[in-house]
Amino acid sequence: MTMEDEDMIVVFTDDDGNEFYYREDFLVEIDDKKFAVLVSISEDDEEDCGCDDDDCDCGGDTFIARIEPDEKGEEIYVDPTDEEFEMVREAYEEYLSEEDEEEE
Repeated sequence: MTMEDEDMIVVFTDDDGNEFYYREDFLVEIDDKKFAVLVSISEDDEEDCGCDDDDCDCGGDTFIARIEPDEKGEEIYVDPTDEEFEMVREAYEEYLSEEDEEEE
């Protein structure tokens, strides 16, 4: 299992053309597959919760996705299997726990 330290903003567009912004909060590779934990963001998130850093987790939706190449070779996000979901969730919780310990 490996982790990457890159933040990337992902934009999803629904059927009505509404855009939703997510930040890749956590990237992990498990069994040669890449996964991302995506946390919703908005332009005024920092004002709403008072956070002034990139590690804000004051709310919003969180998704776990497997990253795979599409037919053009571009990375897309797909739903993980239940087993993959649990492995990534556990890795993410461990990561958050370690982050909390470092702050203390």
